[in-house]
Amino acid sequence: MSSKLSQLFASALILALLISPVMAQDQDRWDGADDLDVNPLGCLVLGEDGMPVEADESAEGDMETDMEMPEYDGALPVDPPDLAGQDIVLVDVPKLIGIGYFAATTLGQQQAAEELGNVSVTTDAPTEANIDDQIAVVDNYITQGVDGVLFAANDPVAIAPVLRRALEEGIYVVGYDANSVPDARNWFVNQAEFNGIAKAMIDRLAIEQGPDASFGIVTSTFTTPNQARWIAEMWAYASECFPELTWLETVEAQEDSVLSFNQATNLINAYGDDLDALFGMTSVATPASADAVTQAGLCGEVSVIGLATPNAMRDYVEAECVESVVLWNPIDLGYAAVYVMRAMIDGELQPGDTSVMAGRLGELQIVNGSEVLLGPPFIFNIDNIGDFDF
Repeated sequence: MSSKLSQLFASALILALLISPVMAQDQDRWDGADDLDVNPLGCLVLGEDGMPVEADESAEGDMETDMEMPEYDGALPVDPPDLAGQDIVLVDVPKLIGIGYFAATTLGQQQAAEELGNVSVTTDAPTEANIDDQIAVVDNYITQGVDGVLFAANDPVAIAPVLRRALEEGIYVVGYDANSVPDARNWFVNQAEFNGIAKAMIDRLAIEQGPDASFGIVTSTFTTPNQARWIAEMWAYASECFPELTWLETVEAQEDSVLSFNQATNLINAYGDDLDALFGMTSVATPASADAVTQAGLCGEVSVIGLATPNAMRDYVEAECVESVVLWNPIDLGYAAVYVMRAMIDGELQPGDTSVMAGRLGELQIVNGSEVLLGPPFIFNIDNIGDFDF
């Protein structure tokens, strides 16, 4: 990676002294991780050529064999009206509007509403991922009066009081993409188990750059719940399966493309030859990081691995600057959230159930007591990314 020497700043030598292998950090987690229990999945085995030497079981398969169903830990609305089979009005409050990812979840919600025929969904959210603004939007719709609230939380704890207020008003609450604390909502539609996403991300790093690669992470904020959970599980899986990986730094970039690009560029400049890969933890950070690597002339030297929509990453993948994008189908995620809401209101989904039917998605499994699992993560690459349009 000698071509990157010209990018080193004077401070790079000092920063390099701070680099330490994952296992050398004792039990300290990477910045951006939460402090909840972790559950790393089985290790991927690599051959001398850096490729898997045995079939890599899906995250879903591992979960089915290892996981026991805990008791329902969600909340219940207080004296809700009986709306079984009746028309219902929902509001969807994602982290923000104006980005492709949540445009895709909105599309899925509208598809579900059209199929069901007795559901109306309005999406409304701030244009920036600001928890205070998100709370204000939810509060406004509680006052106006809706039958159900769909949400993707910017902060799992801060959003809880307004969601509890909705429940106290007899309003049903279903989360998706980014959870709240469980007692502030009925159900959460989990796009993929956190340890499954973590395994997919770290496995791709090991395959692309080797089991002793060094990497940085671009996330939105250290408190964003789904990203903090992914990072915690990545730390656990890496520590167990690839202890020679070196975590360099995690940086915050909100959900802002310019800031994400600048932060990725800062990591490239700061760590120079020591940087083998960047993880993007948001659908904004991943294409911005790919753009930073492209503009730095480092395609093929610095891997970009992360979560993003196919449309945002297609040019980078087809230019062979990015090998793999880890995600799920956000259209299906929004679609499932509406079906879960409808099933709960109709009495077809109740605490203690182990699955729920969700239209074209078929039967979805319930995990962790009050989470509906969309399925295992999906890897978009040059062979399949052209088949998707969202």
